[in-house]
Amino acid sequence: MTLLTGTRRKWQYFLVAAVVVAPGLNPTEVEAHAPQSVVDSAGISIVTSDPFGSDRGCTVGDEPFFTVGDALGDERYEFYTLRGMARLSDGSVAIIDRRDKRVRIFSEAGEFLRSMGGEGEGPGEFRNPLSMWALPGDTLWVGDYRPQRFHVFSPDGEFIRVVTLDPFYLNPSRGGGVLLNGTSINLREDLEKETDFGTPQTLFVEAHGPDGVLSGTLLTLSGRRMGSVESAPHFRFAPLFDAGSDVDADGTTIAVTSGRDPGVRVLDEQLRLHRIIRWIEEDREVTRADVRAWREEYVRQQRERDLGDFAETLRPQTAALLSDERPVADVFPAASSVTVGRDGRIWVRRYPRPRETTGWLAFEPEGDFLCHLDPVQGLQVYEFGSDYILGSRRDALDIESVVMYELISPNQSR
Repeated sequence: MTLLTGTRRKWQYFLVAAVVVAPGLNPTEVEAHAPQSVVDSAGISIVTSDPFGSDRGCTVGDEPFFTVGDALGDERYEFYTLRGMARLSDGSVAIIDRRDKRVRIFSEAGEFLRSMGGEGEGPGEFRNPLSMWALPGDTLWVGDYRPQRFHVFSPDGEFIRVVTLDPFYLNPSRGGGVLLNGTSINLREDLEKETDFGTPQTLFVEAHGPDGVLSGTLLTLSGRRMGSVESAPHFRFAPLFDAGSDVDADGTTIAVTSGRDPGVRVLDEQLRLHRIIRWIEEDREVTRADVRAWREEYVRQQRERDLGDFAETLRPQTAALLSDERPVADVFPAASSVTVGRDGRIWVRRYPRPRETTGWLAFEPEGDFLCHLDPVQGLQVYEFGSDYILGSRRDALDIESVVMYELISPNQSR
């Protein structure tokens, strides 16, 4: 296998035309359980903590206190391809389904209340809904494409307007969200495709005002290092265990992680970088045993999906993914994704080793480490609140439902 040299020891922060480089901090100077905070010459707060020296944990309730979608026979309660959900101020939940192409609102008790939207090209109708955010007054912004646009609805189901990005995105944004002031944060991929496995794709974090017009480019990020191999020249894929960047935005907070580095950059509603959250984590070296385990798991999953009829030699793309021609990163990424909670907390999903299940690291808005959170079996998280987790799960019959669990922080008690 070919190993790639990682770039985890150097961070670069791009703010429009300016570059701010965070000063290095010696991990040995950081005491366990005691986050260290400094302010650099640009006025940026840098908070470093040692979560793996702490046993502080968040927990979830044993059973969900809200469930919708587990009853068959009533199409109002059936889901097929969930794409977004948000809890509203009265405890009700708004849900968007890609196949149904409607926003459905359910009461706090799980009773169907109303729906809005539908398939079509007209105002308030969806081509391909894929995301949703709740703004003040429970106004709903629903992401749709092609092209990328937002449909805005009042909480009682009245269509308000369409916000189309200008310049327009033909394809959907690859990350971001909508802030309370109506500014949308969008992640655009450079259309110039690199195919050498060595040059990362370029990603642009862009802000668009409430009218959809571009306000500016906030950051430039490195994406995955795409390429192809001789046996499958038209199939592009990333090196095994390659890191990608992720962006999320909610409320008044924008969070960005490079994936390669143990840290998150935090911007405010004025689109200014004001905090860097870092954590101590030694590089996790990729071994040949890790590569072998990944390949074995991949084959096992393909066989299960194909009901035993799996023949990698007949599938050039599958063979390329398993081939020794595919490069392998030298270290595992520090993070898979980042999520901004409705209360401003930052949730980082750790990148798993093969056959490993990893959870979340949670940080307070000020950057202090809050807790570890183990994953809930089968739960895909869509939203973190101060005291709840909202997400979806599938049962043994592949029936999808929306569930909400109580979230208990270390400083809380039941």
